[in-house]
Amino acid sequence: MKTFLSIGAGPGIGFATAERFAREGFRVVLGARNMERTLELTTRLRAQGYEAEARKVDASDAANIAALIAEVEALHGTLDVLHYNAANIRQATLAEQPIDTFASDLAVNVGGAMAAAKTVMPKMAARQSGTILLTGGFFGITPNQDYLSLSLGKAGIRALALGLFEPSKARGVHVATVTVAAFVKPGSEEAKGIAEAFWKLHSQPKESWVAEVTYSR
Repeated sequence: MKTFLSIGAGPGIGFATAERFAREGFRVVLGARNMERTLELTTRLRAQGYEAEARKVDASDAANIAALIAEVEALHGTLDVLHYNAANIRQATLAEQPIDTFASDLAVNVGGAMAAAKTVMPKMAARQSGTILLTGGFFGITPNQDYLSLSLGKAGIRALALGLFEPSKARGVHVATVTVAAFVKPGSEEAKGIAEAFWKLHSQPKESWVAEVTYSR
């Protein structure tokens, strides 16, 4: 059975994407800081007959991310798909945001994605197989001054996907992002549409791989 790991798995995009991959026969591992909510999400997946596990992870801590990935690989042999979905969604202008939160926001919004990609890449490249999916956002293209740290993070996610795409493709690993240009609620058609976009990215034949698709509604 193939394994799908979500870091930053919430009830919206994270859950919908995990559910989409579970429907295709993947074992899904949901990782997030809020263990109570994560257990609720895995219970919902299991109720549908899917194999799902919950893990606690701090997306701002690179060592914690590496430990989670090592645990999943030790338990299940290979990690086929990594989905990085974590983000601190802070509404604040530059003047309004406390200085001590800048680094912590960026650690979650882009630093954790870099740590996760760095950790999974060697084994995926050795197999010449694997997918790294990143949840992007339109603020990464058109920054919003009221969500400045999120805008910086989504710009970083986009740069990470585009920067890794070609060298990773040469090693057999597909790195891609869905740039979300929509307001997404849990269980919404938008969440399901974004999940479908992630599935299509993963299932593309190598000759058709792309680094980015935009979801808008």
